[in-house]
Amino acid sequence: MFESLTDKLQGIFERIRGKGRLDEKTVDEVLREIRLALLEADVNFRVVKEFIARVREKAIGEEVLKSLTPDQQVIRIVRDELIALLGGEAEPIRWATRPPTVLMLCGLQGSGKTTTCAKLARWVKSQGRNPLLVACDLQRPAAVKQLEVLGQQVGIPVFTPQQGGTNDPVSTAQKAFEFARTNGYDVLVVDTAGRLQVDEPLMQELERMHTVLQPQEVLLVVDATTGQEAVNVAQAFHERLALTGIIISKMDGDARGGAALSVKAVVGKPVRFIGTGERPDALEPFYPDRIASRILGMGDVLSLIERVEQTLQEEEAKRLEKKMREASFDFEDMLAQIRQIQRMGPFEQLLKMLPGFSQIKQQLGDMPIDDRALKRTEAIILSMTPQERRHPEIINYSRKVRIAKGSGTKLEEVSALVNQLFEMRKMMKQMTKLQQQLRKRKWSPFGRRR
Repeated sequence: MFESLTDKLQGIFERIRGKGRLDEKTVDEVLREIRLALLEADVNFRVVKEFIARVREKAIGEEVLKSLTPDQQVIRIVRDELIALLGGEAEPIRWATRPPTVLMLCGLQGSGKTTTCAKLARWVKSQGRNPLLVACDLQRPAAVKQLEVLGQQVGIPVFTPQQGGTNDPVSTAQKAFEFARTNGYDVLVVDTAGRLQVDEPLMQELERMHTVLQPQEVLLVVDATTGQEAVNVAQAFHERLALTGIIISKMDGDARGGAALSVKAVVGKPVRFIGTGERPDALEPFYPDRIASRILGMGDVLSLIERVEQTLQEEEAKRLEKKMREASFDFEDMLAQIRQIQRMGPFEQLLKMLPGFSQIKQQLGDMPIDDRALKRTEAIILSMTPQERRHPEIINYSRKVRIAKGSGTKLEEVSALVNQLFEMRKMMKQMTKLQQQLRKRKWSPFGRRR
């Protein structure tokens, strides 16, 4: 997600690197290119206009801060405005003072709503709560069965119409609420009906269900790949249901990200979660500051660390975090974590959280970045000597030839992997240095709020 926009923005910042001052002409040139990049990313044109105006107001006449280059100064301003555009501080789920909390999900057919329900219930369970899935989509054939299968996959029970003795979705929802209260379930995740388009019968049914359940959260699931149409759908639903937030599904299939960048400004409701794949755990809370860092090519080290902490022992996670911040990764570390990485999700998604991913991708060229690449990486590392793994700087041409033969890979692949490691070290070192320079400010390249 955001790959296209990230590449364009990094190219823009690269061209102003080395200038001594942000004069008005330079700012106007940069903003024209940023404006075009945002429009090409399918961001709403009114949102782009207002965003550019705010950045220009802050950038014109600003002296380059001590120890900051002009590109870093522009990045600082653009990042601050991106965070504001995306919603500022992340909003937590509103839990009911008297359980059960009701999370009502709605959306059009094909948006990934039912799958998202199961992912959200899994996330709720990871927060130490006891969720119950509720099947209230009685319009689409096999929707109830789909939710039951998904519920089994994530280990969460599903309340179905058969249990309630009725095929009316509103009655089913009401009986599910009573069942949850008497059986110790403290969160209801309700899957509602969808249509191919927004229509009056759909809205009336959802309004009746809203009246019965009085949900703490009304979350609209929209498909990222539909671009600005997702924003239009969000507007239509919000007018009738008073949404509390948006979940953007299929973000892994959208390289532009226009919906995520537009929806808060247009609809006035924050993005709460994003779907990043088909796996049951491929749902991430939406943190505006971390997403802004990803867009600007700074990576999202904090989210990566959190994902690592879910699969590693606490002590090992601290050691890995220290390695990342010191930019001292070696191939022993990569080998030691490679099997853990496979449990954290698709390899490409993890790499995208690292600073400088676009540069790494350019280094790799046509080499695929997926789980097969992870296995080939393992083979290459296993063909190195222990000394080469700990001291990759000694890997010269002849060593690369030997490693390629031993791993059954091409010389180019070995070179790309070595270059990748050094590029990661370089970018992390730059981010650490920038973080130290801006320590007195409220933001950090690693995403931690000061």
